[in-house]
Amino acid sequence: MRQMILAVALALATAAGASSAVNFDVVVVGGTPGGIATAIAAARLGHTVALTEYHNHLGGMSASGLGKTDIETKEAIAGLFLEFVGRIRAYYVNKYGEGSENVKLCRDGYYYEPSVAEAVFDRMVAGENNITVFRYHVLEEAIRSGRSVTGVRLRNRKNGAVVELGGKVLVDATYEGDLSAFAGARYRTGRESRAEFNELHAGVVYQNPRTRAFLAGTTGEGDKKIQAYTYRLCLTNDPANSYVLKQPPPGYNRANYTEYFDDLKSGRMSHGPNAGTIVRAFSIAPIPNRKFDANMFPATLAYPFAGLNYDYPEAGWARREQISEKLRNLTLGLLYFMQNDPEVREDQRKLARTYNLPRDEFTDSSHFPWQLYVREARRIECEYTLTENDLSLAPNSKRPPIHRDSISAGEYPFDSMPAERVPDETRTILEGYLLMMRNITRPYQLPYRIMVPKEVEGLLTPVPVSATHIAFSSVRLEPTWMALGQAAGVAAHLAITGNQRLRDLRPERIQRLLLANHQVLTFFKDMDKNDPAHDAMQFLGTKGFFDDYLGRSKEPVSAQDAARWRRLAEALAGKQLPPGPADGISRGEYCRRIYRWLDQAGY
Repeated sequence: MRQMILAVALALATAAGASSAVNFDVVVVGGTPGGIATAIAAARLGHTVALTEYHNHLGGMSASGLGKTDIETKEAIAGLFLEFVGRIRAYYVNKYGEGSENVKLCRDGYYYEPSVAEAVFDRMVAGENNITVFRYHVLEEAIRSGRSVTGVRLRNRKNGAVVELGGKVLVDATYEGDLSAFAGARYRTGRESRAEFNELHAGVVYQNPRTRAFLAGTTGEGDKKIQAYTYRLCLTNDPANSYVLKQPPPGYNRANYTEYFDDLKSGRMSHGPNAGTIVRAFSIAPIPNRKFDANMFPATLAYPFAGLNYDYPEAGWARREQISEKLRNLTLGLLYFMQNDPEVREDQRKLARTYNLPRDEFTDSSHFPWQLYVREARRIECEYTLTENDLSLAPNSKRPPIHRDSISAGEYPFDSMPAERVPDETRTILEGYLLMMRNITRPYQLPYRIMVPKEVEGLLTPVPVSATHIAFSSVRLEPTWMALGQAAGVAAHLAITGNQRLRDLRPERIQRLLLANHQVLTFFKDMDKNDPAHDAMQFLGTKGFFDDYLGRSKEPVSAQDAARWRRLAEALAGKQLPPGPADGISRGEYCRRIYRWLDQAGY
């Protein structure tokens, strides 16, 4: 019934030239995984939600070729992301059987076909009656009242109709940070210098991907350059499902790819899948149904994608589409080159011809992904800016810095694609490439403040969060964005029901509601999600109770820890904890006692 009423209201608003808004509790701009998580979280808490998307599809990169989930520490991200993963696995089990090869290839739901991911997202959204989806709508204006953003004006890309949506809370879940920019929020693009936030890996950098040593040419100077965008391909080796390129794409120039021959000779393509062949220009991983996730291999000097996207973040959509088309044709050109160029050895051409676009994927875009891999664009300036130092061990600690307003754990090593197609003087690597810095990144905490813009009210930014270039290269993964999106939906609920500004919300209220919905706030190496002390230790982990990654919930609490935790709890609540014995009580039970007491004390 509600959908019917909304349809009539929208039709009337469109006929009236959108002179009056159709109102929702929450308006989410961006049908990315982060936007979907925001919409679902808010809807399940009883709010009406508008979810808008520029493309004709929901799911962002997860539904557009990124079939190999970027996650290193699975236990650090739960909530709606884990629900999504569970639904993926259930799909393959129900269709092919528990012991099937496809179930094995889906790796518990973390690897999947793009079409399956999109279908799962669509079902999750469709399952919430409070969500109204506006596909294929472009944002044209943010409606403001003083410092507050109160709505958006969108144009239907198919028929040109304009619709105005009002909201009590607006959420920017775009990869580009468009809503925030329209709303007048300040933002960053490009790279900070080393000096600005004391980040060792900031600015212009050359680093050997194997030894991690800085190379000549590293200056640490900031600039407006950003890491490369690419497309994430889905390929198949099933001849019956193969869409074979019969001709090169528009603008094809083999000179864009001939430097790969030097990469082969020099050994830069001598490891990994299809090592020593031209096909190593892709990083290929198997996913179900004889398909493969194919990323562009960035550790070559031929990598042709860097430097083509500098003006994308602040450009209008006409220019963005031009950049996307250029990168699309460059990607198709690489596939055509390795399959057909006479200078490529015949055995390698034969190998390359076994990988093709799948006919059953992206059926309305010539079997090619519809979403460009926008790895970073605008990063909105919020109440806190996450830096490289928030991802690494804090001084004299076995954890990164603790954030009392943590609303999710983060875990992915910072990882940035090349920013320039300029090699160092030893011809080892392209400028700006930092490969999976596992050696210094540790599971960390993401504070609520990174998605509360400084100068705009009524707006949250769970996708274009406030982070430096280096820190953003860790946050920019879909599982993390889904966790942040879920937190944004919870925060929107609390602000609406409590009639509070988003920046005035007590983080403890957000945290408790997130824990009730199975989110992770603090990563522990030894924490079972079914442990009765799970929520208590997650919560207290944001308050400095633990100085390492071990909760040891079943061990007896020591007198020293009991006394220290008691002092911390009393400082938080501003009152004395009622006396009670600690002897013979486990660490987990003692934390549960404190957690309950803090709740009763209003903290």
